Amino acid sequence: MARHLGIATRSFTARYCRKIHGQFALKEEKGNPDCVFLDDKRCSVYAARPTQCRTWPFWPESMQPKAWRRDVAAFCPGVGKGRVISAREIQTQIDIQSQADG
Repeated sequence: MARHLGIATRSFTARYCRKIHGQFALKEEKGNPDCVFLDDKRCSVYAARPTQCRTWPFWPESMQPKAWRRDVAAFCPGVGKGRVISAREIQTQIDIQSQADG
């Protein structure tokens, strides 16, 4: 993401990251739980997004119907548009996210 933004990794980390349990995570703005790189619900660093973002919305915790409606469909304007994602593709994304978390 730093390269995508044209800044040094150290500068990116200082400006956009915090450490949680020994790992870096993106900071959240006060009063705004959304990613600092979201601009009108669109990712401004889409080509350089991390695994967590590449695999969304196919996170294990989002796959229950109630969670999907509440956390995904209510937020994402792309739900229900475009091609249908197969169960195999979804499982692959869940597996990737689970490995990233582990």
